[in-house]
Amino acid sequence: MTTEAFIQKGGGLQVVIGLGQSGLATANYLARRGYRVAVTDANVAPNLAEQLEPNVDIRSFGAVDADLLLSADRIIISPGVALTTPAVKQAQQAGIAIVSDIQLFKEACQAPIVAITGSNAKSTVTTLVGQMAKNAGIKVGVGGNIGVPALSLLEDGLLGDKMQLAVLELSSFQLETISSLGAKVATVLNMSPDHLDRHGDMLSYHQAKHRIFQGAHSIVINRDDALSRPLVADDMPCLSVGSNAPDLDNYGLITEGDGQIYLAKGAQKLINADELKIKGKHNLLNALSALALGELAGIPLESMLKTLQEFAGLPHRCQFVDNVAGVDYFNDSKGTNVGSTLAAILGLGSVYEHRSDRRNKLLLILGGQGKGQQFGELAPLINKYVSQLLLIGEDANIIATHLQQAQISDEVGIHHCQTLEQAMQKVQSLTTNSLSQVAAVLLSPACASLDQYPNYNKRGEHFCQLVTQLASDK
Repeated sequence: MTTEAFIQKGGGLQVVIGLGQSGLATANYLARRGYRVAVTDANVAPNLAEQLEPNVDIRSFGAVDADLLLSADRIIISPGVALTTPAVKQAQQAGIAIVSDIQLFKEACQAPIVAITGSNAKSTVTTLVGQMAKNAGIKVGVGGNIGVPALSLLEDGLLGDKMQLAVLELSSFQLETISSLGAKVATVLNMSPDHLDRHGDMLSYHQAKHRIFQGAHSIVINRDDALSRPLVADDMPCLSVGSNAPDLDNYGLITEGDGQIYLAKGAQKLINADELKIKGKHNLLNALSALALGELAGIPLESMLKTLQEFAGLPHRCQFVDNVAGVDYFNDSKGTNVGSTLAAILGLGSVYEHRSDRRNKLLLILGGQGKGQQFGELAPLINKYVSQLLLIGEDANIIATHLQQAQISDEVGIHHCQTLEQAMQKVQSLTTNSLSQVAAVLLSPACASLDQYPNYNKRGEHFCQLVTQLASDK
């Protein structure tokens, strides 16, 4: 039943589970539109409770309230709450509808939706497409799993009914309860194991991600990743992107004999990679994805190319921090899964391997909470591009075991450092050695940060602080 149908009916009880940013936005959105709204959260005293609308009069904190859920006409579940939560399963078995805030957004939004998901790079591509639209004079709302909760985009204080395009980053958690999103254009940028502790296996994770294509009017696929391709009708409008040379009207990279790389559509060279501020082949693929999504969303090419030239990337995503004593430092704290770290190693490693001097390798800092991933997949790229490996955090020993089982090269020095501070102390001795091969230090942990930090942002900020301190000591 749609939002308007609920209002006409008089509106049964809407129960929001989880009072994070999206839960708060959902509860207030519904309350302002005349719903009877209740909120329940496992936290005894949620930080955002004071920001709830006054007419949200049922607030059950300290546990997910099973009785409250069973009295609901509809449950809106926050991304951080698993469908396997016992109280949620009980409500589901009782036939109560369980949706996400994205479902409510889809029902109410009048603007076309660009829907973006993937294991990696979705924040970068979402931001880039949003900026492309804005620079083209389109009234665009950017949100979802990035920054602004989707429902907040519909409030009068932002764009409200003036929005001409919505660009949404969507997580697998948000997608697992969505149906028929009906995006103007949808994409799964890439697929690699992540959140298997929540989804159980790769198949379930894949199925959740691919719900983004339900009802889509057009799609973008990644030729380099077969798992990004959905089962859709042959006549579905589709563009592909890839790191190879493109065919026909698709997007890809053309490499000239002198080593110059161009972003291209078909045989047409669009822009030299050297003109972009973002570096690494993974970022070139992100740029191509943004161009393809933007084309299908109706954004002019000239405006998109200008935006690409100006875009400097996002913090904590292969962010260049500084050059200290001839060594570059990159903060990729957002690299919280194996796939993301693989992309970072390949993207930066392929840049430095062509240096003429001895320093042509990476020093990689890995570790944190592993989320049940298989780290042996990193071994081939580590063997090719990394000379020193520093392991930190809760699952450092697990990572080391996986890499040894995957036959990591004896030429890669492995060091257990426990904390980021200890790792940076070790970095100094490894990079100042006259025999050092290290051209760049890359923090790309392939793990969650919660064993030592509140979030990946704090981990990345700490790394940047340590680099700044290292530079000041020189």
